[in-house]
Amino acid sequence: MQALAHLWNRLEETFIVVLLAAMTLITFIYVMLNNLYSVFYYFGDLLANLSETLSELSFDMGDFILDMAQAMTWSNALTKALFAWLIFFGIAYGVRIGGHIGVDALVKLASPTRQRWIGLIACLACLGYAGFLSIASIEWITTLAHANIGADDLGQYGIKQWYIGLIVPFGFLMTFIRYLQILYAIVAQGQIGLGLIDEAADAAKLSVAETEQQP
Repeated sequence: MQALAHLWNRLEETFIVVLLAAMTLITFIYVMLNNLYSVFYYFGDLLANLSETLSELSFDMGDFILDMAQAMTWSNALTKALFAWLIFFGIAYGVRIGGHIGVDALVKLASPTRQRWIGLIACLACLGYAGFLSIASIEWITTLAHANIGADDLGQYGIKQWYIGLIVPFGFLMTFIRYLQILYAIVAQGQIGLGLIDEAADAAKLSVAETEQQP
């Protein structure tokens, strides 16, 4: 079971990296194509008096790149879809690493026992929220699947809206599972709170480390 959890954690991190890389690559190519054709047009004009062949070649390359840029009407829609996947997939990942913002300054003034109870109540509230949105998003996806509507600028490639929207129930279901793990850690293992990263403590450590490194 532990090996399976470790494998899923690695797959989770890999998938997030792939999404980020794909978004960056698509955006980079689209921006380059939209700016590169003007360079070939410029050299075409510059070489007009020197070599007609080179001038025509430059203009042909400019036209080719411009056509490629105009054909990438899907790039913006795909980037937004990948970003949506990154957001909803990243919710559960943020719970796992304790990366979500938590306001616990007052909570830490309480005793450890009371902090555990507050953490338990907060975890149950998060479970209710994630469970409710999981059910609601499944109903939403079911409706989209029955409608079978193509995604904006991506429908021509056979991509439906519900394909993209699948990440919503999946993301909240994974979030629900992550909070179940936190609930188990609080009840069975004595964890205090939701396991959020203590940013103030981390900042203090960095400040001390920087001070020690100064000559």
